Amino acid sequence: MNRQKTQEPTGKAKLTKAYNLPSRYVLHTVGPIIYEKVTEDDCALLADCYRSCLELAAAHQLKSIAFCCISTGEFRFPNQKAAEIAIETVQKVQQERHSRMEVVFNVFKDEDAQIYKRLLR
Repeated sequence: MNRQKTQEPTGKAKLTKAYNLPSRYVLHTVGPIIYEKVTEDDCALLADCYRSCLELAAAHQLKSIAFCCISTGEFRFPNQKAAEIAIETVQKVQQERHSRMEVVFNVFKDEDAQIYKRLLR
């Protein structure tokens, strides 16, 4: 059988079962890849990733969601700017929807932990 591979659109979200992970679902999103410098479109697409995930989580009546540092690392989005966009977008969506969904920013690097701690004060 010949299966065509299709790329997922940047900024959209999908939900799948979590199977053996310690949650019911996993939300998947593709963030922008930075090739040279960050553009306004890149920033908008990153915000769309967070917005799409939050909307999908709300549609499935989830009570909590955890985000990794979308588009940082291999996709080369600068950590500071990515964190600013993440926090700003989540706060805006939460306020607009009057949402009480718990949002966790899950980081793997000490550098990211410091950035989020500083920005969330």
